[in-house]
Amino acid sequence: MHAEATVDAVLKLHGEGLNNCEISRRTGVSRPTIRDWVSGKLPHSFRPKSSDGIRRGCMRCQGNAHRFDDLPSEYVHLLGLYLGDGSIAAHRRNVYRLRITLDVKYPLIVRDCEASMRKVVPRNRVSQQLRRCNCYEVHAYSKLWPCLFPQHGPGAKHTRRIYLAAWQQKLAERWPEQLIKGRIQSDGCRFTNTGRGGWRHPRYGFANVSTDVTSIFCSACDCLGLRWTAAFPKDESKAVSIYVSRKDDVARLDEFVGPKR
Repeated sequence: MHAEATVDAVLKLHGEGLNNCEISRRTGVSRPTIRDWVSGKLPHSFRPKSSDGIRRGCMRCQGNAHRFDDLPSEYVHLLGLYLGDGSIAAHRRNVYRLRITLDVKYPLIVRDCEASMRKVVPRNRVSQQLRRCNCYEVHAYSKLWPCLFPQHGPGAKHTRRIYLAAWQQKLAERWPEQLIKGRIQSDGCRFTNTGRGGWRHPRYGFANVSTDVTSIFCSACDCLGLRWTAAFPKDESKAVSIYVSRKDDVARLDEFVGPKR
């Protein structure tokens, strides 16, 4: 049985951006246990006390117990965007800033992102800011972001293990269209494939350096029965490309994704 101070220390170190290996080295807690704690799987006895003395709520953000099943479908869309172009930074008083960086060429994607973020944190201010690199940054401050995105951690996503928490997997299977939409808007595109004799056919492509992230995308495609193919580069530091090419599958994606704009 771990002391409550140990749980507090683990969550504090995670909030400071340390990875699970370093947290384990400093605290002596095993990495699987740390992984459970930072994803919200805390022993009941360690949950924060309410005014009636009963322990309940979230140990990480010190708020009420999260009802992840009640999250809207827009959360899954935001998750798809976050896995590609999102980052979370710690600020004072245990507040975090979620930022999604999007190309200025696609104003409707920027609008979709902002709308989804507002749905997820309806009481918080959501803003967008134009950066010098011709990108819009859609952002909002909240104590909830590390709880809602347990993939948060130090370093680029492709340099560490990325997986969905059990509750995220349930939501992704409930709304795979939203996850696919966010992933393609972030790291994919719809383009025209050409062949001999003037043959032309639309095709969807998705690419990411992280094989974990591409696996999440492929699993969402499997939920919808979409056939996909993969192209692995010889250089492991390059992105893995996933293609959806069958006519019926492209038509299905056109129903909720479509060309970037």
